[in-house]
Amino acid sequence: MAVWALGLNHITAPLDLRGRFAFAVEQMGPVLSTLLNKMQNPTEAAILSTCNRTEVYCAADKLYLAQTMEWLAQSGGVSVEALKKHTYLLEDAQAARHAFRVASGLDSMVLGEPQILGQMKEAVRLARTVGAIGTTLNQMFERSFSVAKLVRSSTEIGAHSISMAAAAVRLASQLFENLADQHILYVGAGEMIELCATHFASKNPASITIANRTLERGERLAHQLGGRTLALAELPDRLHEFDIVISCTASTLPLIGLGAVEQALKQRKRRPIFMVDLAVPRDIEPQVKSLTDIYLYTVDDLSTVVQTGLANRQAAVAQAEVIIDSGVQNFVSWLQQRNEVPLIQELNAQTDQWRLAELQRARKLIAKGESVESVLEAMTRSLTQKMLHGAMAELRNTDPAAREQAHRAIENFFLRNSR
Repeated sequence: MAVWALGLNHITAPLDLRGRFAFAVEQMGPVLSTLLNKMQNPTEAAILSTCNRTEVYCAADKLYLAQTMEWLAQSGGVSVEALKKHTYLLEDAQAARHAFRVASGLDSMVLGEPQILGQMKEAVRLARTVGAIGTTLNQMFERSFSVAKLVRSSTEIGAHSISMAAAAVRLASQLFENLADQHILYVGAGEMIELCATHFASKNPASITIANRTLERGERLAHQLGGRTLALAELPDRLHEFDIVISCTASTLPLIGLGAVEQALKQRKRRPIFMVDLAVPRDIEPQVKSLTDIYLYTVDDLSTVVQTGLANRQAAVAQAEVIIDSGVQNFVSWLQQRNEVPLIQELNAQTDQWRLAELQRARKLIAKGESVESVLEAMTRSLTQKMLHGAMAELRNTDPAAREQAHRAIENFFLRNSR
């Protein structure tokens, strides 16, 4: 069985390119179906899609690297040649190692951050829902989750990590003297927005407003934070009311355009707006960043902030890598054993065929009056000859190297317990 992973992340690809390969939850079923249809034989697959990465994990009886690359390029509307410049393609042990490192937070923009583990579990759950995961990927992911748990419990890999949400609060505090005087708008109501809102709530902002496509979810989060809601359609007309705007939705097109922000600045009489776009693809048009009095940060812009404390965490990385190495070795050993299953099944079928044939022959001889002793003698001799036929033929091989190899194998298979 072969395993491989194809991906692009915050290190290998710019934000706008990553945005082309962002798959929403509701897309995952159809997307996985098109991927599996691209392969010639039964294949397992799962897709991890976050703001920092899109990764395709597959398993099949052989590698389908070209097909996977072609499928991903087509999904993002780019050429294979262009995509290859920004992707990594890993096979077998290296693919497993990558999955284990991702789950453990070692491959994240925020070293040791725990959110990625939940995102991986959700990706696996979605793949299971549509029947895209089989025994091999299930083993790999379950082992990666166990390793990630062990890394977190036995090292300090996440002890000093700074999340995206905390980084956003830090940057906003540099712009505004007192966050308690600021009015905050959150566009979206997902996990990342909830995390950001929780961090900003500790600063007791003047007001909190939630704008979300699904009104019910927006109202639930607003109630939790003691805020109010806003319809997405009202955004252009009311943008000027907010000092801080944080957006993270699954929209495929920007929700906040250059014109709306320019109008908001005029109404604010050039008072600055701090904006954070955590969405991939972008929720806020990139041209907005060029406006005076606008401080716009994307997930990539936050990377330098979240690296604070990196030196303190590096000591734990070596410990984590040892745990991951052990997990990968165990998975590869399991995979290799699984690869021998067809041979074992074939061997069992062959020996059972010999046994049944000899048993049938023995019964006929006994029915004809042959003595049981002579029948048993003939049956065991015949079975022994059948079992040794292939080995004896190899010993008569004219190639000395092949004969020597057969000699050692026969000693190991048949004479190990007699010496």
